[in-house]
Formats: sequence, C-alpha cells, structure tokens
Amino acid sequence: MSIFFNESKIGLQEFDDNVKKLATVLHAKGLQAGGVIAILLRNDVRQFELIEACRYLEISFVPLNWHATGSELQHILADSGASVLVAHADLASAAINELSDQLSILVYPTPENILASYNIQKQEKTLLESRCEDIITLLENANPITTGIKPFRGIFSYTSGSTGRPKGILRQVSQSQSDPYSVYEGLARTLLKLEKGDRFYISAPIYHSAPNALSLCCIAARDVDMYIEPKFEAEKFLADIERYEITHTYIVPTMMIRLLKLPKEVKEKYNISSLKFGISSGSAWPADVKHAMIDWFGPIFYESYGASEIGFMTLISSEEAIKKPGSVGKILAGGSIKILDDDKNELAVGQSGSIYVYLPMFGDFSYTNSTEKESDERYQGHTTVGDIGYVDEQGYLYINDRKKDMIISGGANIFPAEIEAAMIEMPQILDCAVFGIADKEFGEKIVVAVTCQIGYSLTLEQVHGFLDGKISRFKYPRKLDLHDSLPREESGKVFKQRLKVAYAS
Repeated sequence: MSIFFNESKIGLQEFDDNVKKLATVLHAKGLQAGGVIAILLRNDVRQFELIEACRYLEISFVPLNWHATGSELQHILADSGASVLVAHADLASAAINELSDQLSILVYPTPENILASYNIQKQEKTLLESRCEDIITLLENANPITTGIKPFRGIFSYTSGSTGRPKGILRQVSQSQSDPYSVYEGLARTLLKLEKGDRFYISAPIYHSAPNALSLCCIAARDVDMYIEPKFEAEKFLADIERYEITHTYIVPTMMIRLLKLPKEVKEKYNISSLKFGISSGSAWPADVKHAMIDWFGPIFYESYGASEIGFMTLISSEEAIKKPGSVGKILAGGSIKILDDDKNELAVGQSGSIYVYLPMFGDFSYTNSTEKESDERYQGHTTVGDIGYVDEQGYLYINDRKKDMIISGGANIFPAEIEAAMIEMPQILDCAVFGIADKEFGEKIVVAVTCQIGYSLTLEQVHGFLDGKISRFKYPRKLDLHDSLPREESGKVFKQRLKVAYAS
C-alpha cells in the first residue's frame, strides 16, 4: 500500500511508523480507552494516520466539517466530549476564538497543495502559539507506541444538520462483538471489489462518512494504493485518471454533472480506460445523469443508498440501473427493508412510505441529542433516517425523497427530488434545489433556487417551458430564485433550511 498526496508518496512502513508515534502523542495528551478526538482537517493523509492511531488507544474520532461556523464546531466538540482537537493551521486560526480553553489543540501546517487549491494565505505561527501546539514537533520527539492494536471504536459522526441541529451518532460498543475494523476489510472486497494493486482516488471531503469509510476500506485492504486530492475539479479528475491509471473512485452526482457539462474536446482529451469502478452515495442520482455517465465511461458505476447511522445499505450496478431506472438497488446481505405508513403499518409492494432498514454491519447506535422520540425512528430492530420510498416485486428499493423535504401543495404530495432531476438537465442550469414555503391558498408553494451557467440567466416562464411534458404541471415551481451559489455540501446535500430563511416571515 502507498498513499499519494501533495506530489509525495507514503509507503506502508512509513505510514505505520507515523501512526505509532501519533498514538504516543495522543496518549500523552490524556486520551485513554473511551476517549474522543476531533479532527478538523481538509483532505490530507494525516486524517488516516490519526484514525489508525485511534486503534492503539481504543478511542473514537469525530471528523468535523471545516465549512462549519465556530458556534457549530463548539456545539459538536462539547456534545461529543472531545478532549483533543487536531487541525490544519488555517482552520484552527479561523475557529480558535470559539473553542473551549479546556480543549487541547494540536496543529499541522496546512499543506501547500491545499493552500493553492483554496487560495489560502499561509498562517503566521504567532496567531496560534498561545493556544496550540505544533504536532510536528511533538512527533519528532515521540517514540512509537509499544502496545498492540485494540478493538476499533470507529467514527463518532454527526448528521449534516441540513434539516436541523447536528445529532451525534454514538455507536454502541460490546466486548462480545468482533473488532469492527474487520467490516472495512470485508467491504474492500465485497462492496468496492478491490484487488491487489488497484488505485483508489478520493477528492470528496473526507469529513463526510461515506468517503471516510470507503477510504478506510482501502487502508484496511493493505494492498491497494490511494490518491488523495484536496477537492474535486472536473478536468483535473480526468487528467489524474490518465496520469495515475486510477482504477477506483468515489463520485457523487454533483461531480458527474460538472463532468458532463465539460466541453466535448475536454472530455475526449484524456485516456480514462483504466477506471473500472466508481461508486456513488449521499444524494439522489438522476437517471439521465446516470445513463450519460454509463454511455461515457462504460457500465462501471455502482450506486449505494447509505446513511451515517446505518452504513451502506443497498447496492445497484450499471446493468441493473438500466433495467431498473430510479432504483438504488437491493439491501446488502444480512439486512432487510420495511416500508411503513405513519401509523407503522407495513405497506404492500409498490406503495410509498417511510423506509426502515435493519443492517447489523456497524452495530447499533443512539443519538446524543435527538429532539425526536426514539420510538419514531425504530421499528422491530429497523431504523429510519426520514426517507420515503417503496420496494418493487424483485426487492429493488426506490427513494422518492426525504420526508422532511416533501411539499404538500393543494393536498398533493410533491417530492422535490423529482423536480430537481428534471431541471438539472436544463442547459442554462449549473445547480438547483427545490423546496416548499408557506402559502395561504395551497398550503405550500414550490420554489426553485438556481445557479446558472456563466453568461446565462433564467425566467420562470423559461423554466416552465423546459419542464413541459417532463413532469406534471401541478409540480411546476411557482417561484424562481437566482443565486450565485447554493449552500451545498461537497457530498451533495443542500442545506435547504438556509434557503428557506428568506421566507421565514
């Protein structure tokens, strides 16, 4: 195994040595079994060294969204009970005034390629010296830990907060269960279909649970290489496939849409024949986008319906997706799906309701600060994360939308994802999000927020003209908002609550 980052290569032996020294440093900061470390880093090999170090101390790690505000970070750090924060210098400097005095802050210099990618000014050490310690200096003076690896407590993730305040997903740990790390070893072969010598490319934010877990699968496999990029750039993605002969990648629909909108001459410029596997999760994958990507790259794509609470729940191949357009696949081995109405009655095949899933892969969990009744989210060992959908006769799952996003207008249930999937095909549109706002006559009015391609603008009449014949007229947006950009996670999720703020009154 080798990890490639910032034009440098870290081999397996160097990686393991770094991990053992990190474990010593963290232990010296008082971290013991059951403790929590928070990680505030952009895409960097250091993330995985820290995660692996957690295995020696039997502690959990909280990956923090570096887009979060200081108050949002403060909430998660306090709620999780993290006693140590490891951060890039620029991120620590931006958040330092919001952080508790009781928190130990260890700082890595922000790598040059990250500074360049995000156009960040290098931080002066004087801004951090009063509160932070230079982790590089601590590592230079540390000896490798001598104790062995312990059971992996894993990720202590938080919901994105796209529909409310982030909730902590606290994984239950039992002495009787096998080491959860073995799950990642298994998924490397069964979910990612990795073989010795394969090369996995990650440019999605590693603070998000899906790219985090898939990257850990590569490290657990121990015989594949990993290429880490600070962020996704469409043409660079194609260039890197050719340059490094990438075989596997994690890619979400927003990335695909940017790729598909590249000029024809750019698409044809690079040799992408080495890529044999791509996996997507996190947000709905419009059928037209899926078919266009398959036509371009071949039938190499898999889609998984997943959630931080449960893990990767379903999987569908390109061949299956063509036969079952709109489906996210069948439940993974060992799991089951129930579709329930609001009274928790099981619904028949083809009927839409709340999706409840049982999948014991990562073990049970509880929320640290849920505002909802636990009983509302559980049913006979199954859990819902608020999505609505149905199962067909062959057991394929289809997702309509999130229950909290559903719009009820004129008595009809309207799913924003259906409208968004149609609208994103409009040539003038770069990005879009659909949501409902209060309306005296219809209950809710459909609003679409749009980012246009450079040099273009739109009117509501043009939108209606494009949608004619694609969706029912009662689903047409009644208001169009133009934005320079949408508050969207790089994982694909959009913060619709932020878009609704303008209509709060």
